[in-house]
Amino acid sequence: MVGNSFIQKNHIVVVLYDLPLFRPPSEAKSVIVQATIGCSHNKCTFCGSYKMKRFREKSIEEIRKDLLILGEFYPDATRMFLADGNAFCISTEKLLKILKMAKEIFPKLERISIYASPTDVLEKSDEEIRTLAENGLKLVYLGVESGDDVVLREVKKGATSEEILKAGRKLIENGIKLSVTAILGLGGKRRSEKHAIKTAKLLNRMKPHYTALLTLIVVEGTPLHKKVLNGEFELLSKEELLLELRRIVELLNYETVFRANHASNYLPLKAKLPEEKEELLRTIDYALKHPEILKPDHLRAL
Repeated sequence: MVGNSFIQKNHIVVVLYDLPLFRPPSEAKSVIVQATIGCSHNKCTFCGSYKMKRFREKSIEEIRKDLLILGEFYPDATRMFLADGNAFCISTEKLLKILKMAKEIFPKLERISIYASPTDVLEKSDEEIRTLAENGLKLVYLGVESGDDVVLREVKKGATSEEILKAGRKLIENGIKLSVTAILGLGGKRRSEKHAIKTAKLLNRMKPHYTALLTLIVVEGTPLHKKVLNGEFELLSKEELLLELRRIVELLNYETVFRANHASNYLPLKAKLPEEKEELLRTIDYALKHPEILKPDHLRAL
């Protein structure tokens, strides 16, 4: 759905969001503040999330107005997520103003989080990132997608695996917790094995605090969708997706909170690694033998 969304309380209706609005699953109970509209990159071939939006940053005045409205509705909020697609692209000076306003209006805030692209992170200095962390930005969500540079080029991610690694480590080393996502099936049949191995290798070097694996859903109208229709990209079967998932899990060797329970996944999983790795592998092996337990396609979502 495209357009505006509203919040309502005591018969008061306030138009607030430019839809569609996306947030990480872990931000379900967070106050969502739309600091940008759309995604400044917006070129990834698999993503249709922001294709209908023209990117822009909201002004400080707009954001302050939104914060004040949300403060009336959710005065006791402890978590806040700054949307849209990569609001970390906002200048550090402006982000600091937003963080300050948020803490003034929501005195119980414990965590502010945000989406970022690798380029956004690399364009900020270590000092800037440390300052943002010291002023309340506690968690950044970074889309890794793949550790395979061939896949990254084909999907027009806009960054190499080394740049993604550097961005992730830069956040961690400057005091921000890092949550990353990679996408099962993004390499198609042709790159599946290399996609799995190189993604695990990248994650092992990066060592994010939170690691999530999503499963590719081809969005109608995207460049990737056209490739599928033209026979240029061959989708993985459910069994092949599970084998790719198993290969990645098998290779991971760092401490992390692991999730593969996004709405796109056929097999919901969550664990602490490395201590629960063997249990994860046993669950995947069981699913390979009993595919009837997998989520039906009509229940999967972005």
